[in-house]
Amino acid sequence: MTMGDKIKHAGEEAVGKVKEATGRVTDNESLEARGQAEQAEANVKQAGDDAKDAAKDVFGS
Repeated sequence: MTMGDKIKHAGEEAVGKVKEATGRVTDNESLEARGQAEQAEANVKQAGDDAKDAAKDVFGS
């Protein structure tokens, strides 16, 4: 997995956290839920990154 993908996925998670917090502060349940969903999606992508890295370590480049 490239470093660029890892950075992108971490950024997506950060954006989700900001949306969730903004939704919570402004009492906007839709925005809060969207932020949570974006974080979950980013976490899935990060798990995929980790799995690919682990497979690379086991099987080599």
